[in-house]
Amino acid sequence: MQGKLGFMGSKQRTYTPEFREGAVRIVIETGRPIPEVAEELGVHSGTLHSWVSRWRRNGSASSDRPAEPAPPGGRMREAERAELERLRREMSEKNKRIRELEMELHGPLGEVTVTDPAALAAFIGNQRTEHCVPHRLACRVLGVSESWFYKWRDKPTTAREIRRGQLADVIRQIFEGSGGTYGSPKVWLLLVRAGWRVSVNTVARLMAEHGLAGRKIRRRRGLTRPGKRPAAPDFVRRDFTADAPDQVWCGDMTEITTGEGKLYLATVIDLFSRRLLGYAMGARHDTELVLASLNMAAATRGGDVKGVIFHSDRGSEYGSRRFRRACRRLGVTQSMGRVGSCSDNAVSEASNSVLKVEYVHRHTFATRTEARLRFATWITGFYNTHRLHSVCGYQSPIDYEHDHRANSALELAA
Repeated sequence: MQGKLGFMGSKQRTYTPEFREGAVRIVIETGRPIPEVAEELGVHSGTLHSWVSRWRRNGSASSDRPAEPAPPGGRMREAERAELERLRREMSEKNKRIRELEMELHGPLGEVTVTDPAALAAFIGNQRTEHCVPHRLACRVLGVSESWFYKWRDKPTTAREIRRGQLADVIRQIFEGSGGTYGSPKVWLLLVRAGWRVSVNTVARLMAEHGLAGRKIRRRRGLTRPGKRPAAPDFVRRDFTADAPDQVWCGDMTEITTGEGKLYLATVIDLFSRRLLGYAMGARHDTELVLASLNMAAATRGGDVKGVIFHSDRGSEYGSRRFRRACRRLGVTQSMGRVGSCSDNAVSEASNSVLKVEYVHRHTFATRTEARLRFATWITGFYNTHRLHSVCGYQSPIDYEHDHRANSALELAA
């Protein structure tokens, strides 16, 4: 059966060491089933399984080279694998408990963020029903009179109020589904797509009334250490657009704080769809880290990435002899911005800021292993598959790429 990427045929394929390493990295980093990853990459599941087994035995997915130290974010010790399984079970149990506690988070007379009179009156009434708190006491604590409470409690609910309450519920569902990151414009867009007729101002007002605020992106401190080797030319020149996938990729590094210390993250993003194609995490930001992210990106695209332009800053990791050699083997052309100019690599800078603000800053990580697992889950379960992006016409990166392939196929058939 032909793979999703369309490159399997009757002729037996050969796989480069970089492709094998990248394929193994996808399995290990994301925890996805081997058959699922194999089908996506167009590799026989038995072949991928043997690569993963070989990696876990000797730190290499290739049989034609000796064992070498596992790169950052690569082969995990037995204790780390056990820790990953424990964290998966713990996260599942916590998510179940969180759903059970949603109605208990604000106990009797807890913090009330609603400003709608009918909702406040209903809240006061619920205190006696659920917690045996007299109406008089609840009214006094919340600063309203009993007559005000009875007026709003007994007031017939209008159709407008019913619709407003339903709208508020849907807004909260969308907001929580985004991990608490969407502001009113994106929430409004999803409401319109779902068939709601509502203005963005009404959405913003309801979100404010219910204490729902999206996350704002702030500038971050960079990790760039200028290299001593000659830099590659700047082929991008701040034109961060692409007409199709795999024309231009960009890469950068950032750091994540954990209870064990810093965890460094290297990413590779496709400028066409803003899809995060490859990433690697480790305790040091070095050449191994950026190499691992590049190999994962190449494997995600099926291994044939000849002609791609890879744009980055002039960090020593990207200018190293090993990274330049890897790019040449893959047929990738390097491009570098100027020293000290974050605008020359603005997409990578902005994407890493999104990762930090929308996910990293909202969580704490006791260990590097926990951070690796949770970040990988967020990337595959939300960022690439569900998060709306303005460049993609407010579609997810993967949906945007699927639509592009479908439209291209129709044009060829016409």
